[in-house]
Amino acid sequence: MNAPDSPAGQAGQAGLGLDGAPDGEGSADRLARAALSHLVGYGNVRLAGLLRTVGPAEAWAQIRAEHPDIEPRRDLDRLRQLGGWLVCPGDPGWPSGLDGLDRVAERGEPEYGAPLALWVLGEADAARKVLTDGDQRGVAVVGSRAATAYGQHVASELACALAEREWTVVSGAAFGIDAAAHRGALAGGGMTAAVLACGVDIPYPAAHARLLEEIRGNGLLVSEVPLGSPPLRRRFLIRNRLIAALTRGTVLVEAGVRSGALSTARHARRLGRGLMVVPGPVTSAMSAGCHRLLRDHREDCALVTDARDIEEEIGPVGLAGGPAGVPTGPRDDLPAAVHALLEAMPTRGVAGVAVLARRIGREPNEVLAMLGPLELEGLLESRPDGYRLTALGRGPDRPRPTRPSLAQRHPAAPDPAGSAPAGTSHVGMPNADADDDALFPMREVNP
Repeated sequence: MNAPDSPAGQAGQAGLGLDGAPDGEGSADRLARAALSHLVGYGNVRLAGLLRTVGPAEAWAQIRAEHPDIEPRRDLDRLRQLGGWLVCPGDPGWPSGLDGLDRVAERGEPEYGAPLALWVLGEADAARKVLTDGDQRGVAVVGSRAATAYGQHVASELACALAEREWTVVSGAAFGIDAAAHRGALAGGGMTAAVLACGVDIPYPAAHARLLEEIRGNGLLVSEVPLGSPPLRRRFLIRNRLIAALTRGTVLVEAGVRSGALSTARHARRLGRGLMVVPGPVTSAMSAGCHRLLRDHREDCALVTDARDIEEEIGPVGLAGGPAGVPTGPRDDLPAAVHALLEAMPTRGVAGVAVLARRIGREPNEVLAMLGPLELEGLLESRPDGYRLTALGRGPDRPRPTRPSLAQRHPAAPDPAGSAPAGTSHVGMPNADADDDALFPMREVNP
């Protein structure tokens, strides 16, 4: 592991353009973005209007006198001392997936567009996988904070298997499903990233201080707010859009009908990213939100039960449980637009023309023109409610490997905090009156 202050670590950051901009050209914009990041999470409509009309540098110049306590140079110096860096639009390391947020942000949502900047702490190698390759090999695993033992087990297994298949697991470091996903990815020896609703220097929740330190050492901590920023309630909601935008698809493991994790699923749908849902017991209130998504948005989300299902949904066409780069046979010589259409097709369900057009950013009539020849070639087939890939379109199938469970390979460490806090049982089941919508959870449960 390269230390951030080592020559190798500095070279890695510089190669990505992650070491900050020197004084001179571009520094005014960078300093303005760092300063204005302090105001994220307050719903400042005036600031949103200034950013749209005059840009960050001029917006900061106009309101700087109102915020004498904000010192962006000091913040960036502290970030560098911790081994972190600021990533701004235009930097080589800026995630291209975030640009779509400006296109889908609705009026009345001033803070739901692309972030001003990203404050990053962790491994330079992880930054490449999370920030620059996340929209190709990144998957979000999210769900309820008041997770059941079933949900935590499934999230851990999914994340571990995805990490073993070289997918980067992104989540929010919250209690329940998020923590189980991070731990599973770490157990699988893969990369994981935590997108925080506070500064990257704040261990929140405090019970996850050790987990966050492990993520920093083997992955990445990311936030759109500066060091020292508190976890405001609103910041949790706007943070969810980043989790969806940084990845190729989102997996919802458990969610009640009022779960905050449903907002991550909503952002994934609006961005045209893959949305996958893990079913739960029909008697479980913690899975009611998942089941409603599957029922009400059947064209936009897929039911998945393991990592292989996820890989078939969002992996390259022809990838059936193996690494990227497998030869794709009859798809090799197809035009890029047609190849993109095939990648947007669900493997285990159907999709309508309107959904496919939105996913690849083309007009419905253009999509229809491509679907006909693909059907004739036997790569897909039409159904009354849309289109889906055929066996040829999916590519050759590989047998599922038999492997021990996560618990058998990586026994869970004892909880140093002792007994579970009030509001939960010792098997991870919430009490009947637990409110899954609570943004400030009360307990930690190890998967």
